Amino acid sequence: MRWRPNVTVAAVIEKEGRFLLVEENTDRGLRLNTPAGHLEAGETPAEGCAREALEETAHAFTPTSIVGIYMARFERRSPGDEGDTDITYLRFAFAGEVGALDPGRALDEGIVRTLWMTPEEIRASVERHRSPLLLQCVEDYLSGQRHPLDLIHTDRSVHMPGPA
Repeated sequence: MRWRPNVTVAAVIEKEGRFLLVEENTDRGLRLNTPAGHLEAGETPAEGCAREALEETAHAFTPTSIVGIYMARFERRSPGDEGDTDITYLRFAFAGEVGALDPGRALDEGIVRTLWMTPEEIRASVERHRSPLLLQCVEDYLSGQRHPLDLIHTDRSVHMPGPA
């Protein structure tokens, strides 16, 4: 079988010293994460990040820079579970501009609520993080790590209909 990492996109959204996180239901209970999700066919990583941020937080988000590109491996062995889980995630994390809350917009399935947390609160809640990449992305953002969006080249074929 061919190995393929799961490509995800994440929004590192900071406003007045606080970061916008989501609290979501997972198979490991309620967890915290940056607004994030899987990249979908036909979209660039920046487009996917804007979509995921809107779906999970009801805030429009415009990516303006790349905080970093990250990899993490998640392994889980469940008693009585025939299929072990071993997934590698490749995450593109973006910083950008957040818009106003759309109070009439429902949050994505599984998202319980959004939270604005300080870096200290994020560091103190590591045991509740959905991904080890959450804190790393925030720390890199705080250190001033930013890269231009054109670091990622998307060939026009991505937006073309039909098989590649």
